[in-house]
Amino acid sequence: MSSHNALPGFRLSLGYTLTWLSLIVLIPLSAVFVKTMELSFEQFWAIVTTPRVVASYQLTFGASLAAATINAVFGLLLAWCLVRYSFPGKKIVDSLIDLPFALPTAVAGIALTALWAGNGWVGSIVESQFGIKVAFTPWGVLLALVFIGLPFVVRTVQPVLEDLDFELEEAASSLGANRWQTIRRVIFPTLLPALLTGFALAFARAVGEYGSVIFIAGNMPMVSEITPLMIITKLEQYDYRGATAIATVMLIVSFVMLITINSLQAWTAKRNGKIK
Repeated sequence: MSSHNALPGFRLSLGYTLTWLSLIVLIPLSAVFVKTMELSFEQFWAIVTTPRVVASYQLTFGASLAAATINAVFGLLLAWCLVRYSFPGKKIVDSLIDLPFALPTAVAGIALTALWAGNGWVGSIVESQFGIKVAFTPWGVLLALVFIGLPFVVRTVQPVLEDLDFELEEAASSLGANRWQTIRRVIFPTLLPALLTGFALAFARAVGEYGSVIFIAGNMPMVSEITPLMIITKLEQYDYRGATAIATVMLIVSFVMLITINSLQAWTAKRNGKIK
C-alpha cells in the first residue's frame, strides 16, 4: 500500500528545511565562531576569564537555573489549578499567564522596577518589613527571569494534565494508594517529561533575556551585571572580537546544558514507556 503525503517529496522538503535552518540558525551561529577564531587562544582566554565577565557568567547562568527551577515548581502548581479546579476569574488568570509573551520586555522591566524599587508599592514594604532590597540587586534579576519564564512551564505541562486520564488516579486509589503515592507513582512520572521540557525552555529564555533585566538589575559591575549586557558593552566599544568571544562561551555552555536536560527528558520518557 503506497502512502500519500500532502507535502512535496522527502528530498524537496528536507532541502527547504535545511536551507531555512541554515539561514536562520546555522549561518549566524557559525559567524560567531568564525569571528572568535580571529583571536589566539591566549587572547580568547584572557577576554572570557576576566573577573567582571566571570561574575556575569555566574549571575546569568545561576539566576537562570534558579528561575527555571522556581518556575518548574510553581508553574506545575498553577497548571494543576487551572486544569483540575474551577474558580471565579479562572479565564482571566489563564489569559494573564500569556502576558509575558505579548508584553515587550522593556515594558516588563520598567513595570517590575516601579513595583519593586525601594519607593515602589511592593518594594517599599519588602524592604521596610524584611530588610530585603530587590530592585538593582541580583534578586531583581531573578525576579525578572521568573516573570518571563513562567508561561513556558505552564503551557507545556497544561496540555499533558488535560489529557491525563482521571481514571488512573481512581484505579490507584482503589488499589490502596494514598494521595502521595498516587502523585509520586502515577501522576508525576507522566508529567515529568513535559515538566523537564518547560524547565529547559524557561532556562533557555532566561539565559538570553536582556530587555526586562537591565532596568531592574542596576547593572553594577561584579554584582548585578548580566552577560548579555557585557556583550552589548563590547559592541558599543567596537570590540567585536571580544563580544563574539563572550557570546561563544554563552553559546557553548547553553548548548551543553540544554543537551543535558533534553537527554534527561528522553531518558525519563523512555523509562516511563513513552518511547519504545
